[in-house]
Amino acid sequence: MKQLPPLNALRVFEAAARHLSFTKAAEELHVTPGAVSQQIKALEDFLQTPVFRRHKRALLLTDEAQASLPILREGFDKLVEAGEILAKKADAGRLTVSVAPSFASKWLVPRLDRFQEAHPDIDVWVSADMNVVDFAVDDVDIAIRYGPGQYPGLVMEHLMAEKIVPVCSPQLLTGENPIKTPADLIHHTLLHDSGNDKDPSCPTWPMWLKAAGVDHKAGDRGLKFNQSSLVIEAAVAGKGVALAKSALALADLEAARLVIPFDLTTPTEFSYYIVHPPSKSSSPAVKAFKAWVAKEAAESVDAADAQEAAA
Repeated sequence: MKQLPPLNALRVFEAAARHLSFTKAAEELHVTPGAVSQQIKALEDFLQTPVFRRHKRALLLTDEAQASLPILREGFDKLVEAGEILAKKADAGRLTVSVAPSFASKWLVPRLDRFQEAHPDIDVWVSADMNVVDFAVDDVDIAIRYGPGQYPGLVMEHLMAEKIVPVCSPQLLTGENPIKTPADLIHHTLLHDSGNDKDPSCPTWPMWLKAAGVDHKAGDRGLKFNQSSLVIEAAVAGKGVALAKSALALADLEAARLVIPFDLTTPTEFSYYIVHPPSKSSSPAVKAFKAWVAKEAAESVDAADAQEAAA
């Protein structure tokens, strides 16, 4: 085997070449500029040729160094991939799934027992967070994302579409001000989902009421929540009427804890997607989870359609 250049020096060189700055490379690597300079000198001593040249106070790569960069970066990617392969045996029985908190609590977690029954050798770790996971940094195998379907560099599969439906407790269909038409909503508290989904097609109450032909002067008033699951729980408790994501409200609709008072649904432009790095494509746990969750999603869509048809 040929003698390898010092790997730490190569790592420092890649950062310095990307930034064309020893100072910025030092900030990224959490070392001093002097330490970066020493590593570059060690690499140049090993290669017996310079890799940088200075021109009018600017730091430039030599032609040979510039030509080597794509190969070097590919080499680092291969090293990462090799490390993942070596670690596969230790993590073969573990699958970490990243998902938004409301989707986890209202849709994924209630179904996980079926996955565990089918795959008792796989331990599922659910990481519930509104922040989008960075697969290059975070220890996550696969994610379910709600968004526009633009995830460059990742393997992506459409899971299911979403739509917004009005929901409330069955108790609100009777009583002093029973809900029979959208106009009856002026007598009830509106529950607002202020979550950070960044979905421009998801209607607010003022938008929905206007589309339904209701002149509601206080359409933006009511109770506001930063999680979709909390909006649904408030509706179950009879605190008011909510605009809910159909998939998240499905279990409560099937259990008759919620009802759809009128058939006025709004499809969203965003959908749910399964995403993971290409390096995870061969993972048996990832393959098993993808097949299982796709089946669950198809059944969920059919069940939601049935609930809306019965409304």
